[in-house]
Amino acid sequence: MAKTKTKTKPATPSAQTRRMAPLNTPTDLAAKATPQLAGSLNALLADFFALYLKTKNFHWHMSGPHFRDYHLMLDEQADQIYAVTDDLAERVRKIGGTTLRSIGHIAKLQRVLDNDADFVAPKDMLAELRNDNRDMVERMREAHALTDELNDVVTTSLLENWIDDAERRAWFLFEATRDTV
Repeated sequence: MAKTKTKTKPATPSAQTRRMAPLNTPTDLAAKATPQLAGSLNALLADFFALYLKTKNFHWHMSGPHFRDYHLMLDEQADQIYAVTDDLAERVRKIGGTTLRSIGHIAKLQRVLDNDADFVAPKDMLAELRNDNRDMVERMREAHALTDELNDVVTTSLLENWIDDAERRAWFLFEATRDTV
């Protein structure tokens, strides 16, 4: 009697094995560049999420005679800040890194301080956000220097636009807090 050959089905990897599998996103950047860039960009991403929520917090809790103007300005600024998050996270993935996975991960990396006060005066809200946006400019400039050094021209270009946006937000917040002469 002749033996019949049976095809064996390849073993399906377990869920645990799949969770541990590397993403292996192709990139032409140097191997050492990905961890450095991903680390820097993920810290920025955490800051953007923290600044977004802080801006929305102050938007929701605005009061006083300039309520409408400040409320609308903060809503517009929050939308602009939030719009960066997807592009930034996707950039981390495009260069072969992994990105934020949870609120807890954001909390570990964020450098923007939370403000959980029950009441903050409107001008204090605007001044705090002005300073936070200035700090974001400084952090983005640091990331820009790294991306330039590692020849990540795309991220360098994105950062230049985001720096300009943050400078504009800081400028508007500065003007809104200035006393008229």
